[in-house]
Amino acid sequence: MNAHSRPQVANGLRIAVDIGGTFTDLAAFDETTGALHFGKALSTHGHLVDGIEDTLRGARIEAKDAYLFLHGSTIAINTLLERTGAETALLITEGFRDIYEIGRVNRPDAYNLFFSKHQPLIRRSLRFEVPERLLADGTVYKKLDEDAVREIVRGLKGRGVESVAILLLHSYRNAAHESRVKAIVLEELPGTFVSASHELSQEYREFERVSTVAANAYVGPRVAAYLGALESHLSNAGFRGSFYAVQSTGGLFPVSHARRDCVRMLESGPAAGVIGAQAICAQMGLGDAIAFDMGGTTAKAGVISNGQPLTTGSALIGGYEKALPIQIPMIDIFEVGTGGGSIARIGEGNSLRVGPQSAGSMPGPAAYGRGGSEPTVTDANLLLGRLDEQNFLGGEMPLDKAAALRAMESVAGPLGLDAIQMADGILRIAITAMSHAVKAVTTERGLDAGAFTMVVYGGAGPLHASGIAREIGIRRVLIPFSPGHFSAYGMLFSDLRYDYVRSCFKPLDDAHFDELGAMFAEMEREGRAAIADSAVKPSEIRISLAADMRYVGQEHAVTVDLPSEVFAHQDRAAIKAHFDQVHKIRYGTSAPAEPADLVSLRMTVTGLMQKPKPREVPQGNAVPEPDALLRTKPVYFGSLGDFTPTPVYARTKLRRDNVLAGPALIEEHASTTVIAPGDKLVVDAFGNLIIEIGS
Repeated sequence: MNAHSRPQVANGLRIAVDIGGTFTDLAAFDETTGALHFGKALSTHGHLVDGIEDTLRGARIEAKDAYLFLHGSTIAINTLLERTGAETALLITEGFRDIYEIGRVNRPDAYNLFFSKHQPLIRRSLRFEVPERLLADGTVYKKLDEDAVREIVRGLKGRGVESVAILLLHSYRNAAHESRVKAIVLEELPGTFVSASHELSQEYREFERVSTVAANAYVGPRVAAYLGALESHLSNAGFRGSFYAVQSTGGLFPVSHARRDCVRMLESGPAAGVIGAQAICAQMGLGDAIAFDMGGTTAKAGVISNGQPLTTGSALIGGYEKALPIQIPMIDIFEVGTGGGSIARIGEGNSLRVGPQSAGSMPGPAAYGRGGSEPTVTDANLLLGRLDEQNFLGGEMPLDKAAALRAMESVAGPLGLDAIQMADGILRIAITAMSHAVKAVTTERGLDAGAFTMVVYGGAGPLHASGIAREIGIRRVLIPFSPGHFSAYGMLFSDLRYDYVRSCFKPLDDAHFDELGAMFAEMEREGRAAIADSAVKPSEIRISLAADMRYVGQEHAVTVDLPSEVFAHQDRAAIKAHFDQVHKIRYGTSAPAEPADLVSLRMTVTGLMQKPKPREVPQGNAVPEPDALLRTKPVYFGSLGDFTPTPVYARTKLRRDNVLAGPALIEEHASTTVIAPGDKLVVDAFGNLIIEIGS
């Protein structure tokens, strides 16, 4: 399907699908009627499109009726973390073969005797030096030896190479050599996935650049094949609209771009959730919030500050100790391997560990009745009464409580505990682990987590929201509309987005604003051209400016969002003041009297799209209507020491201004919210559950 040749309609159905490690979620928005549709099904990892079809059937819609299909997936990040990517070769400037392996020689834990460095995705025997050299300003110091390149590439034939990464020194200044090398590779090895660093990043730092292009080439064949298969499947199902993927920034880009720049999809699902949380905050006039997502496999956290998601120009994928950097713009998200399917096992010294291994969707937790035999967080919630065996996924997927009990007893017995004590212990450990994700994006960024409202979503998030908030000292939690489908729902608030960066290396005091303006103008032209080339036409285009800055003598920079007026007015003092403020927030100190450097200029070009309107709920009283109470059941709360009779309410029956005191449970199709003893819940005008956390 060619996005540019498809007939488009002014209004219609927009479908968004997020594939996670355990569940596939769907949200659809009818722009004509304003109606929303939701679907949820177990992810089918052998054939991912089957899970998508299951969600379409559950939502009672068809792909052929949509004009736009939006997609986020964990396939890129999982391929990277699981090391299941393509056999990849690296072509790099002569003399720099080993920078990918040497890295920055960081030793984050100086006293760890068992510390080990990162393992490159490309082994040394497949890294080849290309005779050429550019100077830092982009001028040619040594001409590219095309014959040598052809000889290297021809030598790759028969070695099982599926993908080629290209990193030539200073190609961010002048891409001519990289472009020519890529052309030669495609001539000699047609059909091979080829990625050149300048296509992904146009800023300095060669280790980060080579790590990024290597990762893109490594995951590229698998991701491109998956997206191509999904595109063909949709076409065969009668879909004639446009197919867009979600980037790690939360923005949308055409699937043709996603197949080339696969690493831009690394955090696509989690990023969409943060965009959804931003939309909720905008509805409520809430400037600062923590976006927390807990699914079946992982838990993720991001931050919204002054109404905008905090972003980063690079990230370490796989944890700081052994991580490989990816140098692309993305929402600043921290992830831990704890979810509803996280497996509890006994470790050394009879210690209990929860995750990062997950039961996933197959076999899934023992309670799913699909062959799982090890206890998980979901099994613990079922045994403690927080999940109902007959009402999971609205009754579509009954749970096997007996299987969950057998699994729990298999680890409880060796520790001298009963199944309930073990289940409670598993939840306590999981909550502590998940709190680390929240601390990583707040406390470790110089922010006071307790001052933020925590927006919690994901199928398993509302079950644990109160416990996580207590662990960190957060006083207010918000459970949005349909939290079990929220990452897919967040995609409906995503806009077309293109991010650009140019390294400049200028002392702020010596910067020539005409030169800076020319760099910004070039980026804006590229962004507007990309949006103009899109099959989907936005209602408005917005431009955002930023700069990477540091004090003179510092090594690393921070990104500072800047109003366009400071450049239009050539106001160095205002630029410096913005930088001092950001540095103060990030590091707890600033130096207004010290000079600063401009390191890179950044621009985001956004094409705004129509958004779903806020869903309001009818007015009610403080006391919910009688039909909102479904039943009363025994639920175990550790703070009370035993099972306690707990009312269970239907979320669809709750009204604005309803008030509930904990303990209580609120059930909806794809999630259950736990109101712990001492908590107080109020339903707002949009049906959000606002929980004030008790002592």
